[in-house]
Amino acid sequence: MPGTPPKRRSGFPGWRFVVCALLLAILISGFVRALVFDVYYIPSGSMAPLFDEGDRVLVSRLDQDIHRGDVVVFDGRGSFAPISSGRSDVVDGVVALGRWIGLTSSDTVYVKRVIGVGGDTVACCSPTGQVMVNGEPIDEPYLFSGDKPSSVEFEAEVPQGRLWVMGDHRSVSADSRSLLGAPGGGMVPEDRVIGQPVAIIWPFSSAGKLESIHLTAPVQSQNQ
Repeated sequence: MPGTPPKRRSGFPGWRFVVCALLLAILISGFVRALVFDVYYIPSGSMAPLFDEGDRVLVSRLDQDIHRGDVVVFDGRGSFAPISSGRSDVVDGVVALGRWIGLTSSDTVYVKRVIGVGGDTVACCSPTGQVMVNGEPIDEPYLFSGDKPSSVEFEAEVPQGRLWVMGDHRSVSADSRSLLGAPGGGMVPEDRVIGQPVAIIWPFSSAGKLESIHLTAPVQSQNQ
């Protein structure tokens, strides 16, 4: 209408759309990280040569069918939490973010390789110095060069629903061997597994899909 002053435009057109889009992106990211994939930072060499210190790995939460030889990321509360000397082998999904925005990382999430599943008897060492599962020595091509399969002798029966796990860099890894006398015996409940690493995404020089390694061993007799 004549004489009606023009309406003042917003100094930032579409700001409501930008805020809504940002919130939606955060919600989608949270959903994906909670149910599908997450990114974890490796702060030590306990899983070398598979993972080096500083690697970022993509972890899938979808496949929970766990076999001997699988690498798993798990919540160690109730099984690994007693490890307190330096916690050099802890991995946590917040560690990488913490380096950028100051978040505090958790010290109860770990990455290890599954050596024994429920019903297995895991022991070391065979006459040839190998780890044995159900009385048979296993080949471990993933071990850190120069490391023995174990410098600690052990024998343990793995209860159903639990996992015996060890690091690939055995000489620096605190794992199930370290906690045989602790509550839970260092054996991880399967329902504490968060997921399985599927790829290294950083650094680019190491980026790539991870290959699965399944260890074969005879099934423990129910009569033993």
